[in-house]
Amino acid sequence: MSLSFELLGTDGAARRGRIGTAHGTVETPAFMPLGTGGTVKAMLPQSVAETGAEIVLGNTFHLMLRPGAERVAAQGGLHKFMNWPRPILTDSGGFQVMSLKDLRKLDPDGVTFRSPFDGSQHRLTPERSIKIQHLLDTNITMSFDECTSWPVAEDAAAFSMRLSMKWAERGRRAFVDRPGYGLFGIVQGSVFPDLRAESVKALIDIGFDGYAVGGLAVGEGQQAMFGVLDVTTPMLPDDRPRYLMGVGRPADIVGAVKRGIDMFDCVLPTRGGRTAQAFTRRGELNLRNARHRDDHRPIDEQCACPACRHHSRAYLHHLIRVEEILGAMLLTWHNLQYYQDIMRGLRDAIEGGSLDSWAAAFEEEQGRGDIPPL
Repeated sequence: MSLSFELLGTDGAARRGRIGTAHGTVETPAFMPLGTGGTVKAMLPQSVAETGAEIVLGNTFHLMLRPGAERVAAQGGLHKFMNWPRPILTDSGGFQVMSLKDLRKLDPDGVTFRSPFDGSQHRLTPERSIKIQHLLDTNITMSFDECTSWPVAEDAAAFSMRLSMKWAERGRRAFVDRPGYGLFGIVQGSVFPDLRAESVKALIDIGFDGYAVGGLAVGEGQQAMFGVLDVTTPMLPDDRPRYLMGVGRPADIVGAVKRGIDMFDCVLPTRGGRTAQAFTRRGELNLRNARHRDDHRPIDEQCACPACRHHSRAYLHHLIRVEEILGAMLLTWHNLQYYQDIMRGLRDAIEGGSLDSWAAAFEEEQGRGDIPPL
C-alpha cells in the first residue's frame, strides 16, 4: 500500500481519518477544490491553503491538452508548476471524454477524441491516462473509466461498467508504486445495486489504494444517489479511503459523510464564485439580486473569509454588477471557506460522537433561509 490511511474514529457509518502522501497529510472527511487546469480559478495557491484545504484536484484531460503533460513534467511536475506543495489528486479524464459526445469514438482499447479547443485528434487509453498522471507527479492517480451516462438502461450500464473494470485492471498493471503515491479504482454501475456489487468485487480483486464511487451527480437526483451509497459503501474496505466523485452541494456532502464517504470534489463553490452565487449557513444567495445593493451586512456573520470580514453585501453586489474581477475572487474565497468550514464541522462532530445532532442543526439552519435586513 503506497498511501497510508489511518481510521481515527467513527460515528455510525461516518469515518474520521487521515491520508498520508509524499506531499503531506489530508484530514478526512475532506473537500478538494478544483484546480482543473493547474489553478483553482480566481484564487492564489496560498489563498486556497488559508481556507483549510489540504488537497486539490487536477484533471488529466485538460492538462494533457493544455499545456501538455510532458511540458508540466519538464517544469518539475504539477506541484512545482502551480506552486502547490501539498497533495494533489488528478481525475483520469473519463468524465470529460464522456461529455464530448460527437467528438469521441469509444472502442475496447480506449477512446479517440478531438480536442474541443483546437480540433486536434488524441488517443486516451488506461495506460496513457496512468502515464500522464505519472508525468504530472500527482499523489493520487485515478483509474481511467468509462463514465456511464444518465439516464441509462441496465444492460448499457452493465456494458459500461464491465469495460471500466477491464480498463481498471490494465491501469493497475501500468501504475508504478512509489511511497506516498497511490491509485484509486472507480466503482461504476449507475443506480443498479447488482452492478455496483459486481464492480466493487472486481476492484477489490484487482487491489487499489483507495476506492471512488463514480457515475453519480449526473442527473439521478439526491435520493437515488444516497440509495447507491447505502448499498455500495458497506462493501468497500474499511482500511482504504472512499471518494465520491463530483459531489456536491453541502447537503449532499453531509448525507454522503453519514454514509461512509471520506473525500469529495465539486465545481459548485468555484463556479458559484464566478456567477454571483454564495453558499452560506442559511442556504444559497444570489449577490446579483437587487435586494443586496444597500445591505451593509456581510454574506455570513460567522465566516472568517476576507469577503465577510472586510466587505458588505452591497459592495460585493456592486462588484458583480460592474463585472469587476475582485467580485469573483472574493466570492470564490468565501465559498471555498464555507465548504472547508463544513468539513471541519463534520470532522469535529464525528470525533465527538455528535454527528446526528450536528447534521440536524445544519439541516435546520439551511432550511431557515436568508433573513432580509430590517
